[in-house]
Amino acid sequence: MKQIPCLLMRGGTSKGPVLLASDLPRDRSQRDAFLLNLMGSGHELEIDGLGGGYAQSSKVAIISPSTSPDADIDYLFAQVKVNERRVDTTPNCGNMLCAVGPAAIERGLICAQESITPIRIRNVNTNTLIDVEIQTQNGEVVYDGETHIDGVPGTAAPISVTFLDAAGCKTGKLLPTGHTSDHIDGIKVTCIDMAMPMVLIKASDLGKQGNETPQELDKDAAFLARLEAIRLKAGRLMGFGDVSDMVIPKPVLVSKPEHGGSIQVRYFMPHQCHKSLAITGSIGLSTACVIDGSVAAEVAQLKRTNPFIQPVTIEHPSGRIQVVLNQPDEQPEHIKASVIRTARKLFIGQAFVQEAKVCHKEEDVEQHTTA
Repeated sequence: MKQIPCLLMRGGTSKGPVLLASDLPRDRSQRDAFLLNLMGSGHELEIDGLGGGYAQSSKVAIISPSTSPDADIDYLFAQVKVNERRVDTTPNCGNMLCAVGPAAIERGLICAQESITPIRIRNVNTNTLIDVEIQTQNGEVVYDGETHIDGVPGTAAPISVTFLDAAGCKTGKLLPTGHTSDHIDGIKVTCIDMAMPMVLIKASDLGKQGNETPQELDKDAAFLARLEAIRLKAGRLMGFGDVSDMVIPKPVLVSKPEHGGSIQVRYFMPHQCHKSLAITGSIGLSTACVIDGSVAAEVAQLKRTNPFIQPVTIEHPSGRIQVVLNQPDEQPEHIKASVIRTARKLFIGQAFVQEAKVCHKEEDVEQHTTA
């Protein structure tokens, strides 16, 4: 058994350990094998590890002082599969991102300021910058507060999160296909890369209302197979090639809002429906709502009072989230998107992990920048 310093955090509507890169193996294969055992991957309950048996609670944030002069902290996100022995570091995770700032202060990487501590984070997965503001007092993070976010019980201190350059995070283009909409298997879709690569589909085009529960959608095998077929073809259109072993692009159903919001969504991860909504997903979805010709803009109910500051309220299975878009000019690629979230420290101590033998493959070796 090997022990490692571990800080377990809730970030937004996700949960997972936040680890220092310096405490992990530099070799990617060894690191991934370690994370799989840490979380208990390969068992539906992850009973022999820290994972919670669901994608939202089988996540790891790896942090370190930034190697970029433009940021304070580097953050590498790892999605640890529950039933498969596999780690995916392709996407960012905006919910776990909310835990990075507090964790950086807790682990001594950032000195807390009085009242508010601003931190600029570089997401290593997508090489994008995010500004966060953490409530602090007497050199410590303040977790108690009156801010409620749907999908999380109770209230906590607010954390301001602003994505600065999220357009084209994985493909280099906001609209990777060059079009606001495309057709796949006769279905109109929008492929967008804004904080998270996604393929947006009207729920009605797949025979859904858009207000189904995640459990109802997850049980519909025929629907899931059709959704995956569209996702695979969208992945090729977006330049990713074969995405059968990747979690991007994420497929998302969009429909008319039912509770006074701008749009209603069902977000997939990609083979399970999210019980709320990924923060990165909310950034891309809100942006799509202001791009004329996208399937999201066609169903969204927006009342634009100011073309440069646009609030978008997205309804999801656990409630709603508001994203404020700040567009300095007419180019949607320049949009800055802000959300208010919360985080909480759950546990700090030592995690015990059974060491695993690793069979190296050439493509698995990675000297990543967060080490």
